[in-house]
Amino acid sequence: MALDRFFRRRRPQLQPGADVPDLWTQCPACKEGVYNRDLEANAYVCPKCGHHIRLDAAQRVQVLLDEGSFRQLSGRVQPTDALNFQDTEAYTDRLRRAQKKTGRPDAILTGTGTILDVPVTLAVMDFAFSGGSMGSVVGEEIARAAEHAAEHGTPLVIVTASGGARMQESALSLMQMAKTTVALETLADRGLPYVSVLTDPTTGGVTASFATIADVIVAEPGALIGFAGPRVIQQTIRQSLPEGFQRAEFLLEHGMVDAVVDRREQRAYLASLLGLLTHREESA
Repeated sequence: MALDRFFRRRRPQLQPGADVPDLWTQCPACKEGVYNRDLEANAYVCPKCGHHIRLDAAQRVQVLLDEGSFRQLSGRVQPTDALNFQDTEAYTDRLRRAQKKTGRPDAILTGTGTILDVPVTLAVMDFAFSGGSMGSVVGEEIARAAEHAAEHGTPLVIVTASGGARMQESALSLMQMAKTTVALETLADRGLPYVSVLTDPTTGGVTASFATIADVIVAEPGALIGFAGPRVIQQTIRQSLPEGFQRAEFLLEHGMVDAVVDRREQRAYLASLLGLLTHREESA
């Protein structure tokens, strides 16, 4: 037997039914594998190409807030099928599947915490729950978060990730656009700042309501932001769209967002911004 064959390293063979440890994630942009530990330490931004990987609500809280500071407010309101809606399956079945997948009653998580010691009320949309669609529960939880922020004198930060209004709730979901907009007026009346962080994707009725009426609108690099999708727009106007259309950088250039901030820098950016808006630095 040749020595090179004797010392040749053999690839481990995966046995049927064997447990595969979840040690790494493939970046959807560059297709490179990144160890999960390295990815978590880098705020779930690919260290090789800078792609911002989508986060669920719990991961977003982990990345944004000071460790151990989060206190949940949401979770007591449950969605209902008021219209007995059914398409390819019953709406109740869709809800149960999404709830089992995410471990939360609907597509939002709200609570309080601190960002580098700056107190905030936080609302985070969860795209993993039915595409982050906005139904009655999402609207109610955002309204409650706004009321809580106004009552306790804290700024409000909402992180959006949504495909738009939830079609299974029809007009009830569209009503949340007006409801959330009115609820946010309580913050303006109290002179409290509201900052919106737009992530990939933020579209539909969410973009057309509370996501884009903030005092300061921040977006993550490369995030898709718009009302209708680019394909629908292109088919409607029958014209080619500019390169990068509806991406965060394009919208910054055209004045729809105020800043595009790398996720790894968001905590420092938001803490400084909220400190200025609440005159916290002056009183320190």
